[in-house]
Amino acid sequence: MPLVSIIIPCYNEEKTIRLLLQSLLDQTFPVEDMEVIISDGNSKDHTREAIAQFQGDHPQLIIDVVENPKRNIPSALNAAIRKASGEFIIRLDAHSVPAANYVELCVKDLQSKKGDNVGGVWDIRPSDDSLMAKCISTAASHRLGVGDAQYRYTSEAAEVDTVPFGAFYRDLFERVGVFNESLLTNEDYELNVRIRNSGGRIWLNPAIRAVYFSRPNLPALATQYWRYGLWKWRMLRSNLRTLRWRQALPPVFVLSLIFLLIFALFSPVFRLLLGIEILAYLSAILIGTLAESSRHHDLRYGLGVSAAIITMHLAWGAGFLWSMVKSMVGR
Repeated sequence: MPLVSIIIPCYNEEKTIRLLLQSLLDQTFPVEDMEVIISDGNSKDHTREAIAQFQGDHPQLIIDVVENPKRNIPSALNAAIRKASGEFIIRLDAHSVPAANYVELCVKDLQSKKGDNVGGVWDIRPSDDSLMAKCISTAASHRLGVGDAQYRYTSEAAEVDTVPFGAFYRDLFERVGVFNESLLTNEDYELNVRIRNSGGRIWLNPAIRAVYFSRPNLPALATQYWRYGLWKWRMLRSNLRTLRWRQALPPVFVLSLIFLLIFALFSPVFRLLLGIEILAYLSAILIGTLAESSRHHDLRYGLGVSAAIITMHLAWGAGFLWSMVKSMVGR
């Protein structure tokens, strides 16, 4: 029986699934003590064929594909958990590539009781070679973009509020429950809230690293962060105390822009205040990203990172506010 079950939600990941499977085959942890369970939402591309080909080429790695008819991430994870037989469960994404010692370090920290959920740091990489994709990958780990989300940049091991992916003892899910299938995003964070509320710890070890491919363009980034904001409010409705300052600032900023814009239609004072706020915000973002232009010897790089950070803030804040308004109207 395998010691570690690696669970992977998957949908249309033909471009990256082989990279992930190869990285698991290359782990320093014994391959015979691992199983890989891919929960696929009926992919429409060649993901299934890529998995089957890898299985045929590398039969030493146990790979099992389970169906996810609901085609969302929490249901995919729960389907994989039900199929898993390992003492440890490690969650990964189909567009991630863990470092060679990823599984070994996760298991070691769990066995050492560092945390009830153990995770590491994302090495965020562009999903293609375009300038904007590179700028987005930089913005996704920039302090102006992500605040104190330490799993995107830290070099210090610490207890935190959340980690990406996550590694757990299997019996944790018997104590706190599985992933909440009513949340289509933020399911990781919500699970970590329940872990912390039960007295557990979330441990981040920066030696545990995985490559994560960011969105390729601004529309895709805006869609991603709109969903983050939308589902964050739906999660917070049941536990508002879990809101962090990095999560509160974008909706507060967007709300202030809306109110100032409305009142600016009737008063020059509010037009002045609106102009001051926008100018101050843009100045802070541009000054904060000057180093990126200097580092890459290209002014366009800093401007691209600024555009990505602004997109993240506005989309997240707008999604959060839209979700809040909808819930209030519905109530």
